[in-house]
Amino acid sequence: MSTLDTLAAKLAEDTLKVQDALGEDRIYMEIAQVLGAASQSLEEAFLTEVRIRLAERKARDFLNKRLEAAKAALEAEARNQP
Repeated sequence: MSTLDTLAAKLAEDTLKVQDALGEDRIYMEIAQVLGAASQSLEEAFLTEVRIRLAERKARDFLNKRLEAAKAALEAEARNQP
């Protein structure tokens, strides 16, 4: 992993932690603006890392909801059997 990728990944992790703690979902865009003024390469890598993490969160949430629904359906089916 290159220095650029390492820095972008760590900054993305830290930024999303702060976003979650503050309940604000667009802080990463402000960070991207700061980065863009200094390094377009780091800005692009950072945004990619953030998007990957946000996409993974959505996919994991979807997966967990599907699993919960399947468990609930099985439990309901078990309760309705004599």
